[in-house]
Amino acid sequence: MNYAQQIEAIREYVAQLFRSDVTGHDFYHMKRVATVAKSIAIKEQGDVFICEAAGWLHDVGDRKLFTEPDAAILDMRQLLKHIGLNTGQMNQIESIIKGVSFTSGQKTPDTLEGKIVQDADRLDAIGAIGIARTFAYGAANDQLIHSNDMQDATSIKHFHDKLFKLSGLMHTTAARDLAQQRHEFMEQFMAQFMDEWV
Repeated sequence: MNYAQQIEAIREYVAQLFRSDVTGHDFYHMKRVATVAKSIAIKEQGDVFICEAAGWLHDVGDRKLFTEPDAAILDMRQLLKHIGLNTGQMNQIESIIKGVSFTSGQKTPDTLEGKIVQDADRLDAIGAIGIARTFAYGAANDQLIHSNDMQDATSIKHFHDKLFKLSGLMHTTAARDLAQQRHEFMEQFMAQFMDEWV
């Protein structure tokens, strides 16, 4: 298989795996992360194939999305082997997946490709899409939109706990430029939201 055929096979696999997600970690999230990761990789001279493939697959095995995360990773490796990736490529993708999450301790990935995919994933958590995903995730997990008691786990509290921090955690120049615009949009949204909250 050539590059395009391998990416198409990965895309079809992801479409099946995440077709029912209602938490904001759906097929379209994976598509955006893969597309942005590819774009950043071109600008930052990273391995474009690894970044795009890992972008598509970055939430495979995520413990908040899979009841059997290890089995999901093994299944993914079977697919990657079947479509012709070598052991080095599979290990690279798996390493990126393990390090991409914000909840993995905010560690900086060891490779440029890991940094690129982490940036792409974090970019999808902020801005207009990030706002929509935050409320989708909150609703799917029975969270309130907001509470005057900021100790409660609410969607609005999530902005303060995580989202407003992300623009300062980008690794690449290309991502930092996009993050600043999206961060400013979230600040405008939050100001308007709090004006309307009674």
